Amino acid sequence: MLGLIKKLLRPKPEPKKKPPFYSIVCPYCFQKFEPEDVVFRATHTDDDMFSEVVDTKLSNWRKRYKMDEVYRPVVIDPNTIPDENRKYSENVLVGLVDNGGETTYLRLCPDCHNELPVSAGKVPSNIISIVGASQVGKSVFIASLIHTLENTTAANFDASCLAIMNGARFKQRFLEPIFDRGTMIEATNSVEKMEPYMFEFKFKDESKEPLMLVFFDAAGEGMTNREYLSLQAAHIRNSTAILFLVDPLQIKTIREKIRLNLGEDKGEFAGRYDEPKDVISSLYENFIAHEPGGKTDIPTAVVLTKSDMLQFLKEDNSDYIQSNSNVFRTIAHKGYLDVNEFENINGEISRFLAKVDGPFKNAVDAYFSNKAFFAVSALGSNPDKSKLKSVVTPIRVDEPFVWLLHKLGYIDRGGVS
Repeated sequence: MLGLIKKLLRPKPEPKKKPPFYSIVCPYCFQKFEPEDVVFRATHTDDDMFSEVVDTKLSNWRKRYKMDEVYRPVVIDPNTIPDENRKYSENVLVGLVDNGGETTYLRLCPDCHNELPVSAGKVPSNIISIVGASQVGKSVFIASLIHTLENTTAANFDASCLAIMNGARFKQRFLEPIFDRGTMIEATNSVEKMEPYMFEFKFKDESKEPLMLVFFDAAGEGMTNREYLSLQAAHIRNSTAILFLVDPLQIKTIREKIRLNLGEDKGEFAGRYDEPKDVISSLYENFIAHEPGGKTDIPTAVVLTKSDMLQFLKEDNSDYIQSNSNVFRTIAHKGYLDVNEFENINGEISRFLAKVDGPFKNAVDAYFSNKAFFAVSALGSNPDKSKLKSVVTPIRVDEPFVWLLHKLGYIDRGGVS
């Protein structure tokens, strides 16, 4: 009751003054530029001036992922277009009438010539990097997280979560296998193109700015590979936030204890696991070492995945997980970050990791200055031979995202007793 009274009496923060426009961070090459710097793709090829040509910048970007060069309609520099033929929306250049009299709204990044989302420049760009070693379950986590944001979390915060680019591809690759067919998602291959998946989290309260969320599913096998990670370091360095996923089965002492307790009912176990601290070593070489003080202040949620597996460790007075652990409780943050629930799970997982993998926990403390610890289960149970054994029932899967909303200044914290 006292917590409710404090929440009601707490003065509402002054709404942030919205700037006339926002700088754009390209979700493909991660270069930062202003809305006036965009270029446009012609929408027709009806004469020599607008014929298809090799797009050198786009082709060079594609070469990073071992893809062929491409022919596209010509790129138009807005500086060659009279002011009266430029189209603006909310102070952002969004279209133009080209010298052939045709209108185009296909805005491109000036550096890599990939197409930009329609809201770029109108809302803040929030790139959320999801990192972790191979087999940690990044793809499954992303699918479960987005499904939860769309169907539950958005309503809890009087908002909407909507795909704004590559939505059909995301549904086909991530959502349909799990939620329609009850099968697992194919692992991300380190040689395939990094496809950003973009969503807008828009509050019904117009005084709150919407978020453009850009999620990446980087291949886990590449997160300990110097050459691969050097390609991805830019998006991590320019991230608004990081979700650092850790599989408890990556921790040898936990893996062996769970195997022993599972007996014949082992479910799906990978044959090889990278150590979580190996990912930090790679991040340090390619990113963190170049930051001031040799550490990053990007808000980082350290997320222990597959928390349902910890049920095979639980016992009263356990040094690992007790029967009444917060890990197994499904909770929902509604309207604000419930600080009591957050502090309980943050403290428990922090202590758990310190006990079972001290070197990793020490590395996190040393190199990440703005972090918190969470435990989630994206599915609710361990799959058996790539098939789900029961209905998908995520546990606390959106909690790291809610904490990030708070860290980025979008929601308040409450529930203090």
